Amino acid sequence: MSQRFYSTNSPERFVDVREAVLRSLPADNGLYMPENLAPLPPEFWKKWRDLSLSEIGVEVARAIFLDSVPADVMERIVHEAANFPAPMVSVRERESVLELFHGPTLAFKDFGARFMARLMGWLTRNDKSLLTVLVATSGDTGGAVASAFHNVPGTRVIILYPKGKVSGLQEKQLTTLGGDITALEIDGTFDDCQRLVKSAFLKREMSEKLNLTSANSINISRLVPQSFYYFEAAKNLPKGVKPTFVIPSGNFGNLTAGLLAERLGLEVDSFVAATNRNDVVPEYLREGEYRPRPSVSTISNAMDVGAPSNFARMENIFGNEWASMKKRISGFAFDDGVTRETIRRIKSETGYTLDPHGAVGWLAAEAWRESHPEAHTVVLETAHPSKFLDVMEEELGEGSVEIPDRLACLADREKVAIGMDADEGGFHTWLKSLS
Repeated sequence: MSQRFYSTNSPERFVDVREAVLRSLPADNGLYMPENLAPLPPEFWKKWRDLSLSEIGVEVARAIFLDSVPADVMERIVHEAANFPAPMVSVRERESVLELFHGPTLAFKDFGARFMARLMGWLTRNDKSLLTVLVATSGDTGGAVASAFHNVPGTRVIILYPKGKVSGLQEKQLTTLGGDITALEIDGTFDDCQRLVKSAFLKREMSEKLNLTSANSINISRLVPQSFYYFEAAKNLPKGVKPTFVIPSGNFGNLTAGLLAERLGLEVDSFVAATNRNDVVPEYLREGEYRPRPSVSTISNAMDVGAPSNFARMENIFGNEWASMKKRISGFAFDDGVTRETIRRIKSETGYTLDPHGAVGWLAAEAWRESHPEAHTVVLETAHPSKFLDVMEEELGEGSVEIPDRLACLADREKVAIGMDADEGGFHTWLKSLS
């Protein structure tokens, strides 16, 4: 049976995998979700603790895409995409960190971007027209997408990022590859970048003419591989222990992927959303009203999102019932001051180095354990500390964080980016000039 996908705004209308992945955003401005999402079969649970990360990924991807992608093709895509580890580090008793930064661009976005690039490559294998990949980034997504799609035949990538609101080395990852990668430096916030990307898809004639697709987590194929590592973490806990996943959250794609893993049968004690001052979702969980607003800049810049797009998927999963979502997800928000203090404190107490996003996650885990002291918290550490070198050295001292070679080599490369206002008309005019 092939999988069908429906829009969160029109659950009675369905599309196939090609439409959902390559068009990314439904015409009604909803988000695509899989129609059939059944728990993994008993045969999987008999063996899952003995499987590798990529072997788990194959089983999970097949359960979501069903027969829409041939089994041998899916196996190849997953093994090529998830060919690096996601180790879980025990920092203190019942306090673990899941390191998701061991891919080529040192961020968890590598899982989704590499999977998506290969799946899109298979879906467009017989196409003659160029595929234009649009992506908005608050830091790590752009670098992961640029790396995954760099010099992939038949594609061009356009990355929108907010001027002055990503770290220096993150910016170099976006702006120095050249080739089929173009960076647009938007005079605005990440929310402006995300709005511009969505606006292009809603211009259907232009979208179809340019063969647009998105590499943001609005694309369902980004979320699927991000569910793999929830299984990987849980299998490494003692039998009978259910993890509490603590997820540094901006656009909430990572947390939504965890919810998909739970729908597939993974036993999870609870989910904790950790945010910085951009606390729209924690506020919703606390008060029952969703009030998106302009984002504010923080040192945990990947979470600087004031209107998280994946909130629509979260609502869909919980049947638009606030009480149901609140029962499964708790939310906490922290400012830069306490985040900085936590980086210093945990390094001093345990020797472990948290990046600013991981530090926000650690704070949320501590807050959760105040009322759940027996919980085994797993904080998702989403990016390598060296990507935020200025902050890390301010808190831990110069030379305190080693920069991996694949990042250090970018330091002296020349930035190449096109400056642009956050105006939809100007952006659309520029896009049309590409055709």
